[in-house]
Amino acid sequence: MKNYFEELDKDIKEYFDILSGGEIPEFLIQYINTPEMQKQKGISVTCACYYTKMFKNINRWYSSLDHSVAVALIIWHFTKDKKQTLAGLFHDIATPCFKHCIDFLNGDYEKQESTEELTTEIIANSKEIMKLLEKDNIRLEEVDDYKIYPIADNDTPKLSADRLEYTFSNGLGVRDIVWNLEGIRKVYEDIEVQKDEDGIQELGFKNIELAEKFVHNMSILSMGYLSNKVKFSMQFLADVVKKLNEKNIITMEDLYELSEKDIIDKIEKSNDDNLVECFEKWRNAKELKESEQYIKDKYCLNIKAKMRYIVPLVRKDNEFVRINEISNSAKEEIENVLNYKTKKYAYLDFKL
Repeated sequence: MKNYFEELDKDIKEYFDILSGGEIPEFLIQYINTPEMQKQKGISVTCACYYTKMFKNINRWYSSLDHSVAVALIIWHFTKDKKQTLAGLFHDIATPCFKHCIDFLNGDYEKQESTEELTTEIIANSKEIMKLLEKDNIRLEEVDDYKIYPIADNDTPKLSADRLEYTFSNGLGVRDIVWNLEGIRKVYEDIEVQKDEDGIQELGFKNIELAEKFVHNMSILSMGYLSNKVKFSMQFLADVVKKLNEKNIITMEDLYELSEKDIIDKIEKSNDDNLVECFEKWRNAKELKESEQYIKDKYCLNIKAKMRYIVPLVRKDNEFVRINEISNSAKEEIENVLNYKTKKYAYLDFKL
């Protein structure tokens, strides 16, 4: 059986080496090799943005599996706890093709959690995973909800392994370019487990300047997540999938069984000429048009989206405080994210 870590490209291998501190736990490899986890290799974390030319700085394929493994490595690095690490590994096991686009399809624009409901079912129905859990003397309910472990996941705007990972990888060319590997290393090595205002464990910084650097790069990415280009692309793919389903070209089950490449092949080979034409126009679009008024006879959207931002803790005189309480620059950048506005409508010149 192939070793997932040996197949990674050079940069991602070095990135994972940073996250793991050079220690990749052996038990993880068996779980990664299960069919349910391997299926995540065919899903991009960019929620459709990888497939259009609108995003000039997307220069790296990074799968839902890559993200899940990276989250697991962060959790292991800080906790050395097998149950928490596996909960992190499994947290996106129910992710369908095009990821949060399907939350848009389900009408879940602002929480983007609707696809998580199948997590327990997928793990429970996996003979391979359940056999491994039994061998490791771990119960299903100890790994099927990473929200029970605050280092793995917590409420916005706290810093968790999940948010830390996508802030690093998304800025490493997966969505934009705001980090290099050495910058990630410096920031990551400054992070420790701290206690928040309620005495709950949370990842935080030892050094104010590095916390400020993290917030600066996070803010660039956060405004990107809220951009019309991202929201438009996610809703467009959601509408395409809906039409494919209505025309019996794909089933909703296909989103959990096929890769994104398989679904795109079905789009391009469908007998719906208008759908194919619209899809190609979106794929080849380099710019998105925006307006404060609704534009008739165009594919024109007004969309809300989940606010993704982080206000990390930082150590100050042996206490842990939020960075925006002691840094004016961080406070200003976080407020810029919270006040970020796009034009009301975004559109392209077609009718889906």
